Amino acid sequence: MATISGAFERTIADQSTTGDTSGQQPEAKRKNAPSPVLSEKAYHGLAGRIVRTIAPHTEADNAALLVQLLAGFGSVIGRAAYFRIGADYHYTKISAVLVGASSRGRKGTSWSEIERALVRADESFRDCIQNGLSSGEGLIYHVRDEQTAKKPIKKNGIIVEYQDEIIDEGAKEKRAFIVEPEFARVLQSMKREGNTLSSVIRQAWDTDRLRVMTKNPVKASDTHVSIVGHITDVELIRNLDETETANGFANRFLWIVVKRSKYLPDGGNLSESELNQSVAELNRAINFARNAGEIKRSGSANKLWHQVYKRLSDGYSGLLGSVTSRATAQVTRLSCLYALLDNSDVIRLEHLEAALAVWQYCEDSAKHIFGMALGDKVADEILAKLEQAEGG
Repeated sequence: MATISGAFERTIADQSTTGDTSGQQPEAKRKNAPSPVLSEKAYHGLAGRIVRTIAPHTEADNAALLVQLLAGFGSVIGRAAYFRIGADYHYTKISAVLVGASSRGRKGTSWSEIERALVRADESFRDCIQNGLSSGEGLIYHVRDEQTAKKPIKKNGIIVEYQDEIIDEGAKEKRAFIVEPEFARVLQSMKREGNTLSSVIRQAWDTDRLRVMTKNPVKASDTHVSIVGHITDVELIRNLDETETANGFANRFLWIVVKRSKYLPDGGNLSESELNQSVAELNRAINFARNAGEIKRSGSANKLWHQVYKRLSDGYSGLLGSVTSRATAQVTRLSCLYALLDNSDVIRLEHLEAALAVWQYCEDSAKHIFGMALGDKVADEILAKLEQAEGG
């Protein structure tokens, strides 16, 4: 019978302690939370081989390399492979925010090497990479549908019928991989009155249909949008407000703590030839995934899923619970990506274990970043003062 992977088993064992918020100030908890450690299980298959090929040549965190590779691969293959849960179709799109200390976290460096490998594997991906998120309408415009208008047809000066006329051919590319090296600007944009960016980002994670209710609405269908943001922990805590943690914006992202992995005074020196094998394997996986269709779990993977499902579903309370409450969907999408990288339309036990290992890192990152705060500034301040008071 399948057993719960070591990293995830540790979390289940820790529930009794992490769920107890008494006796500590929320802010102190956030600072004292240990840095996350990425389990070896996360390095399964092609994703692990590519990360290990790149890692000696960059100061970037392995977790940053891995998660951006998974997100980028899911974007490259587009709206093809999916996992069905009831009436919901989960396609291979994941979004993530890398949280590290300014340039010392080497967040930007981590993306450049992954981009290089993905573009070599599929040149069309270059046109999918965007940045500059500022409004929901702007995001929809980049993946918009064709627009038509009724043109009057006249005879002898009298309108006899109307004919559809194309006024905007729309976007030819429905995939969008948005890399935001200054994710704080995105969070600040969402605070502006009337800004629809948060709503559209949530739509983009949930579905392929994007629209806002404006006087002259632009809409998009069959879209495939993923977002990777880079931000410092100080900027994140300052700019992610209570509304965005409560409305489901935050839990549609994987939160990844990143740090410098090593010091390379002369920089990296990864040659094209060293990447050749990885690029060839990546290209095969992309071609397979584009024809995979529906993905299902194997018997052994399904047994493990039944073991971890309650834990994933129950999650946590407070702010931590708000930012991690889509655990089941996130793990499902991650396991699909690992399967497809193995040229498989079946999620096997090792794919689910790898996905759980990545999720464990994300969950531990969220604990490190957000701690066990309640998610309401006033409530957290009251709680902190009560705990500081003599007698509690």
